[in-house]
Amino acid sequence: MSELKKPKPVQLIMALLYSQVEQREQTTKKLAECFGPIEWESPEFEFNHTRYYTEEMEENLWKVILGFNKLINQENLVEIKLATNHLEQDFSQAGKRRVNIDPGYLTLDRLVVATGKNTAHRIYLGKGVYGDLTLIFQSGSFQSLPWTYPDFRSEKIISVFNQF
Repeated sequence: MSELKKPKPVQLIMALLYSQVEQREQTTKKLAECFGPIEWESPEFEFNHTRYYTEEMEENLWKVILGFNKLINQENLVEIKLATNHLEQDFSQAGKRRVNIDPGYLTLDRLVVATGKNTAHRIYLGKGVYGDLTLIFQSGSFQSLPWTYPDFRSEKIISVFNQF
């Protein structure tokens, strides 16, 4: 029989998708109020991998990744996803999101991102939230998986996670 152990705390990350710098700044400030100081922030990346968000969020989308100072318990990802969904609604205008917030956590061997979308490779975490194993650390670098979203598959974003 395996011995059940509580996992070590992990680093909370957030991926923000937006079209206006002001939206990023407002969201970043609110996230820091809710989840504590931000330890690091990636450069802005042009988000041109899909047009999925264009109708709702406009053209010329950008992505930035935030890493938070305070470590979290992995099981808290469900409540964090619910909170970020409320923030997206708070920042919405005329029923359209102005920012998309994807919370997740980073460990030494993987990146998991929370989502409300179910598919075969996602594990149900509770309250409508699934965990998406997005990247794994192998052979000295984070690696994408067959289902990894194209933006997280990019060398620019992988290099951000390889720094930590």
